[in-house]
Amino acid sequence: MKIKVDFDLCEANGLCEAMAPEVFELDDDDFLQLSTEETTDENIDNVRRAVAACPRAAITLVEE
Repeated sequence: MKIKVDFDLCEANGLCEAMAPEVFELDDDDFLQLSTEETTDENIDNVRRAVAACPRAAITLVEE
């Protein structure tokens, strides 16, 4: 699955970074960065938690 972020909705509050720091990171200007758009067996559970925690529903998972 691919990770998609609607950056127009994203408030960069950092909940996703707290849930899946291996994928999501806020840069020095508080803009969300993705280290990868791909999920793996190792990160999928954390990414799903990040999707569920996003208050603006800015993060989605898309089947390839």
